[in-house]
Amino acid sequence: MKEYKNPSELLDYIISKGILVNNKEDALNKMKTYSYYSIINTYKDVFKNKNHEYKKNVSFDEIYALFEFDKNLRSIFLKYSLEIEMILKSLLAETISSKYGIKDYLIKENFDDKVEEAIIIESINVIEKEIKKQIGKHEAVTHYMNEYEFVPPFVLTKILTFGELSRLYVMLKQPDRQRISKNFRLSDKVLKQIIVNITMIRNICAHNDRLFSFHSKFRISFKYIQKNYNEKSVNIYMIMKCMESLLPQDKKNEFVKLINNEIKTLDYKLKSIKIDNILNIMGFYKNN
Repeated sequence: MKEYKNPSELLDYIISKGILVNNKEDALNKMKTYSYYSIINTYKDVFKNKNHEYKKNVSFDEIYALFEFDKNLRSIFLKYSLEIEMILKSLLAETISSKYGIKDYLIKENFDDKVEEAIIIESINVIEKEIKKQIGKHEAVTHYMNEYEFVPPFVLTKILTFGELSRLYVMLKQPDRQRISKNFRLSDKVLKQIIVNITMIRNICAHNDRLFSFHSKFRISFKYIQKNYNEKSVNIYMIMKCMESLLPQDKKNEFVKLINNEIKTLDYKLKSIKIDNILNIMGFYKNN
Protein backbone atom coordinates (compact mmCIF):
# COMPACT_ATOMS: atom_id res chain seq x y z
CA MET A 1 0.00 0.00 0.00
CA LYS A 2 1.21 3.45 -0.91
CA GLU A 3 -1.62 5.54 0.51
CA TYR A 4 -3.36 5.98 3.84
CA LYS A 5 -6.26 3.67 4.62
CA ASN A 6 -8.36 3.81 7.77
CA PRO A 7 -8.90 0.62 9.83
CA SER A 8 -12.18 -0.25 8.04
CA GLU A 9 -10.54 0.11 4.64
CA LEU A 10 -7.59 -1.95 5.81
CA LEU A 11 -9.95 -4.71 6.94
CA ASP A 12 -11.58 -4.76 3.51
CA TYR A 13 -8.10 -4.79 1.97
CA ILE A 14 -6.94 -7.92 3.82
CA ILE A 15 -10.22 -9.66 3.00
CA SER A 16 -9.63 -8.86 -0.69
CA LYS A 17 -6.22 -10.50 -0.36
CA GLY A 18 -7.79 -13.77 0.75
CA ILE A 19 -7.52 -13.53 4.54
CA LEU A 20 -10.57 -15.03 6.28
CA VAL A 21 -12.18 -12.76 8.86
CA ASN A 22 -14.64 -14.63 11.04
CA ASN A 23 -15.61 -11.69 13.23
CA LYS A 24 -15.26 -8.35 11.49
CA GLU A 25 -16.10 -6.27 14.56
CA ASP A 26 -13.51 -8.07 16.69
CA ALA A 27 -10.84 -7.84 13.97
CA LEU A 28 -11.55 -4.13 13.48
CA ASN A 29 -11.24 -3.44 17.22
CA LYS A 30 -7.91 -5.28 17.36
CA MET A 31 -6.56 -3.35 14.39
CA LYS A 32 -7.68 -0.09 15.95
CA THR A 33 -5.99 -1.06 19.23
CA TYR A 34 -2.68 -2.39 17.91
CA SER A 35 -2.61 -1.17 14.27
CA TYR A 36 -2.59 -2.95 10.93
CA TYR A 37 1.18 -2.62 10.73
CA SER A 38 1.83 -4.30 14.10
CA ILE A 39 -0.48 -7.24 13.43
CA ILE A 40 -0.61 -7.88 9.68
CA ASN A 41 2.48 -6.28 8.19
CA THR A 42 4.80 -7.65 10.86
CA TYR A 43 3.59 -11.26 10.81
CA LYS A 44 2.00 -11.88 7.38
CA ASP A 45 5.07 -13.39 5.66
CA VAL A 46 4.84 -16.64 7.62
CA PHE A 47 1.40 -17.21 6.11
CA LYS A 48 2.45 -16.67 2.48
CA ASN A 49 3.69 -19.11 -0.14
CA LYS A 50 6.71 -18.80 -2.43
CA ASN A 51 4.67 -16.64 -4.81
CA HIS A 52 4.05 -14.17 -1.97
CA GLU A 53 0.35 -15.07 -1.89
CA TYR A 54 -1.52 -16.01 1.25
CA LYS A 55 -1.84 -19.74 1.78
CA LYS A 56 -5.28 -21.34 1.60
CA ASN A 57 -7.64 -20.60 4.51
CA VAL A 58 -5.34 -18.16 6.32
CA SER A 59 -7.41 -16.28 8.89
CA PHE A 60 -7.01 -12.99 10.69
CA ASP A 61 -7.31 -14.95 13.97
CA GLU A 62 -4.19 -16.95 13.10
CA ILE A 63 -2.12 -13.89 12.27
CA TYR A 64 -3.33 -12.23 15.45
CA ALA A 65 -2.44 -15.39 17.41
CA LEU A 66 1.16 -15.12 16.16
CA PHE A 67 1.16 -11.43 17.06
CA GLU A 68 -0.04 -12.33 20.58
CA PHE A 69 2.49 -15.14 20.86
CA ASP A 70 5.35 -12.80 19.99
CA LYS A 71 4.04 -10.10 22.34
CA ASN A 72 3.90 -12.60 25.21
CA LEU A 73 7.31 -13.97 24.24
CA ARG A 74 8.79 -10.48 24.58
CA SER A 75 7.30 -10.15 28.06
CA ILE A 76 8.80 -13.47 29.13
CA PHE A 77 12.25 -12.72 27.75
CA LEU A 78 12.21 -9.24 29.26
CA LYS A 79 11.19 -10.56 32.69
CA TYR A 80 13.93 -13.18 32.87
CA SER A 81 16.58 -10.94 31.33
CA LEU A 82 15.88 -8.66 34.30
CA GLU A 83 16.60 -11.62 36.60
CA ILE A 84 19.88 -12.17 34.78
CA GLU A 85 20.67 -8.48 35.00
CA MET A 86 20.26 -8.53 38.80
CA ILE A 87 22.52 -11.58 39.09
CA LEU A 88 25.23 -10.08 36.87
CA LYS A 89 25.10 -6.73 38.67
CA SER A 90 25.51 -8.45 42.02
CA LEU A 91 28.50 -10.48 40.78
CA LEU A 92 30.04 -7.43 39.11
CA ALA A 93 29.71 -5.28 42.22
CA GLU A 94 31.18 -8.02 44.43
CA THR A 95 34.11 -8.61 42.06
CA ILE A 96 35.02 -4.93 41.80
CA SER A 97 34.52 -4.18 45.50
CA SER A 98 36.56 -7.12 46.78
CA LYS A 99 39.50 -6.43 44.45
CA TYR A 100 39.58 -2.64 44.03
CA GLY A 101 37.63 -1.35 47.00
CA ILE A 102 34.39 0.63 47.11
CA LYS A 103 35.75 4.13 46.50
CA ASP A 104 38.45 4.73 43.87
CA TYR A 105 37.66 1.84 41.55
CA LEU A 106 36.75 3.80 38.41
CA ILE A 107 40.30 4.30 37.14
CA LYS A 108 41.73 2.97 33.88
CA GLU A 109 44.41 0.92 35.67
CA ASN A 110 41.66 -1.35 37.02
CA PHE A 111 40.54 -2.36 33.52
CA ASP A 112 41.90 -4.57 30.75
CA ASP A 113 44.89 -2.96 29.04
CA LYS A 114 43.93 -4.79 25.84
CA VAL A 115 40.92 -2.48 25.56
CA GLU A 116 41.72 0.86 23.94
CA GLU A 117 42.48 3.47 26.59
CA ALA A 118 40.18 5.99 24.88
CA ILE A 119 37.25 3.57 25.16
CA ILE A 120 37.90 2.96 28.86
CA ILE A 121 38.21 6.68 29.64
CA GLU A 122 35.05 7.46 27.65
CA SER A 123 33.10 4.74 29.46
CA ILE A 124 34.30 5.97 32.87
CA ASN A 125 33.25 9.51 31.93
CA VAL A 126 29.80 8.28 30.91
CA ILE A 127 29.40 6.48 34.23
CA GLU A 128 30.56 9.50 36.23
CA LYS A 129 28.12 11.75 34.34
CA GLU A 130 25.32 9.31 35.10
CA ILE A 131 26.22 9.40 38.81
CA LYS A 132 26.01 13.22 38.84
CA LYS A 133 22.74 13.08 36.92
CA GLN A 134 21.22 10.76 39.53
CA ILE A 135 22.00 13.04 42.48
CA GLY A 136 18.67 14.19 43.83
CA LYS A 137 16.84 11.50 41.83
CA HIS A 138 18.19 8.16 43.05
CA GLU A 139 18.00 7.84 46.83
CA ALA A 140 21.10 5.69 47.37
CA VAL A 141 23.25 7.69 44.94
CA THR A 142 22.15 10.95 46.59
CA HIS A 143 22.92 9.60 50.08
CA TYR A 144 26.43 8.38 49.23
CA MET A 145 27.39 11.46 47.23
CA ASN A 146 26.13 13.83 49.95
CA GLU A 147 27.63 11.87 52.85
CA TYR A 148 30.81 10.35 51.39
CA GLU A 149 31.32 11.96 47.94
CA PHE A 150 31.55 8.61 46.17
CA VAL A 151 29.23 5.81 45.04
CA PRO A 152 30.21 2.20 45.86
CA PRO A 153 29.91 -0.49 43.16
CA PHE A 154 26.80 -2.09 44.67
CA VAL A 155 24.99 1.24 44.29
CA LEU A 156 26.54 2.10 40.93
CA THR A 157 25.27 -1.09 39.31
CA LYS A 158 21.69 -0.13 40.21
CA ILE A 159 21.79 2.87 37.86
CA LEU A 160 23.55 1.14 34.96
CA THR A 161 21.53 0.06 31.93
CA PHE A 162 22.03 -3.48 30.64
CA GLY A 163 24.08 -2.05 27.78
CA GLU A 164 26.33 -0.16 30.19
CA LEU A 165 26.64 -3.29 32.31
CA SER A 166 27.70 -5.20 29.20
CA ARG A 167 30.40 -2.63 28.34
CA LEU A 168 31.68 -2.59 31.91
CA TYR A 169 31.99 -6.38 31.96
CA VAL A 170 33.86 -6.40 28.63
CA MET A 171 36.35 -3.83 29.97
CA LEU A 172 37.22 -5.82 33.10
CA LYS A 173 40.57 -7.57 33.28
CA GLN A 174 40.29 -11.19 32.21
CA PRO A 175 40.75 -12.68 35.72
CA ASP A 176 37.86 -10.47 36.89
CA ARG A 177 35.67 -11.54 33.97
CA GLN A 178 36.55 -15.16 34.68
CA ARG A 179 35.65 -14.77 38.35
CA ILE A 180 32.15 -13.78 37.23
CA SER A 181 31.76 -16.27 34.37
CA LYS A 182 32.80 -19.29 36.47
CA ASN A 183 29.56 -18.87 38.42
CA PHE A 184 27.80 -20.10 35.28
CA ARG A 185 30.47 -22.66 34.34
CA LEU A 186 31.23 -20.63 31.23
CA SER A 187 34.35 -18.99 29.88
CA ASP A 188 34.53 -15.21 30.07
CA LYS A 189 34.47 -15.14 26.26
CA VAL A 190 31.18 -17.04 25.99
CA LEU A 191 29.57 -15.00 28.76
CA LYS A 192 30.60 -11.80 26.96
CA GLN A 193 29.01 -13.10 23.74
CA ILE A 194 25.80 -13.95 25.57
CA ILE A 195 25.56 -10.58 27.32
CA VAL A 196 26.01 -8.72 24.02
CA ASN A 197 23.14 -10.68 22.46
CA ILE A 198 20.86 -10.32 25.48
CA THR A 199 21.40 -6.56 25.19
CA MET A 200 19.96 -6.77 21.67
CA ILE A 201 17.03 -8.83 22.92
CA ARG A 202 16.31 -6.21 25.58
CA ASN A 203 16.18 -3.50 22.91
CA ILE A 204 13.77 -5.55 20.80
CA CYS A 205 11.50 -6.14 23.80
CA ALA A 206 11.61 -2.49 24.83
CA HIS A 207 10.63 -1.31 21.33
CA ASN A 208 8.02 -4.02 20.70
CA ASP A 209 9.81 -5.33 17.61
CA ARG A 210 9.39 -8.87 16.27
CA LEU A 211 11.23 -11.36 18.47
CA PHE A 212 10.44 -14.92 17.42
CA SER A 213 12.42 -14.58 14.17
CA PHE A 214 15.40 -12.89 15.85
CA HIS A 215 18.80 -13.35 14.21
CA SER A 216 22.04 -11.75 15.34
CA LYS A 217 25.33 -11.07 13.58
CA PHE A 218 27.12 -11.36 16.92
CA ARG A 219 28.09 -15.01 17.23
CA ILE A 220 27.95 -17.20 20.30
CA SER A 221 30.21 -20.23 20.79
CA PHE A 222 27.04 -22.25 21.27
CA LYS A 223 28.76 -25.65 21.40
CA TYR A 224 29.55 -24.85 25.04
CA ILE A 225 25.83 -24.44 25.71
CA GLN A 226 24.46 -27.26 23.55
CA LYS A 227 26.50 -29.75 21.54
CA ASN A 228 25.72 -30.75 17.94
CA TYR A 229 23.58 -27.72 17.19
CA ASN A 230 23.84 -26.90 13.50
CA GLU A 231 23.31 -23.16 13.17
CA LYS A 232 25.84 -20.33 12.77
CA SER A 233 23.53 -17.33 13.01
CA VAL A 234 22.30 -16.67 16.54
CA ASN A 235 18.52 -17.21 16.82
CA ILE A 236 15.95 -16.92 19.60
CA TYR A 237 16.20 -20.62 20.54
CA MET A 238 19.93 -20.14 21.16
CA ILE A 239 19.24 -17.06 23.27
CA MET A 240 16.67 -19.04 25.24
CA LYS A 241 19.21 -21.77 26.00
CA CYS A 242 21.88 -19.21 26.90
CA MET A 243 19.51 -17.48 29.30
CA GLU A 244 18.69 -20.83 30.86
CA SER A 245 22.40 -21.29 31.60
CA LEU A 246 22.47 -17.99 33.53
CA LEU A 247 19.30 -18.51 35.58
CA PRO A 248 18.96 -20.34 38.91
CA GLN A 249 17.15 -23.68 38.53
CA ASP A 250 13.78 -22.44 39.81
CA LYS A 251 13.79 -19.40 37.52
CA LYS A 252 14.99 -21.55 34.62
CA ASN A 253 12.05 -23.93 35.14
CA GLU A 254 9.61 -21.00 35.20
CA PHE A 255 11.15 -19.51 32.06
CA VAL A 256 10.96 -22.77 30.08
CA LYS A 257 7.43 -23.55 31.28
CA LEU A 258 6.10 -20.14 30.24
CA ILE A 259 7.62 -20.41 26.76
CA ASN A 260 6.29 -23.95 26.30
CA ASN A 261 2.82 -22.79 27.35
CA GLU A 262 2.89 -20.03 24.74
CA ILE A 263 3.96 -22.52 22.08
CA LYS A 264 1.09 -24.86 23.01
CA THR A 265 -1.41 -22.00 22.89
CA LEU A 266 -0.20 -20.91 19.46
CA ASP A 267 -0.23 -24.49 18.18
CA TYR A 268 -3.91 -24.79 19.12
CA LYS A 269 -4.79 -21.59 17.22
CA LEU A 270 -2.86 -22.26 14.01
CA LYS A 271 -4.84 -23.90 11.19
CA SER A 272 -3.29 -22.99 7.82
CA ILE A 273 0.31 -23.60 8.92
CA LYS A 274 1.89 -25.94 11.45
CA ILE A 275 3.59 -24.92 14.67
CA ASP A 276 6.74 -26.52 13.24
CA ASN A 277 6.94 -23.63 10.74
CA ILE A 278 7.26 -21.20 13.64
CA LEU A 279 9.60 -23.40 15.68
CA ASN A 280 11.94 -23.80 12.71
CA ILE A 281 12.12 -20.03 12.31
CA MET A 282 12.86 -19.72 16.03
CA GLY A 283 15.73 -22.20 15.72
CA PHE A 284 14.28 -25.40 17.16
CA TYR A 285 15.20 -28.64 15.36
CA LYS A 286 18.67 -27.55 14.23
CA ASN A 287 20.45 -30.57 15.69
CA ASN A 288 22.51 -32.73 13.37
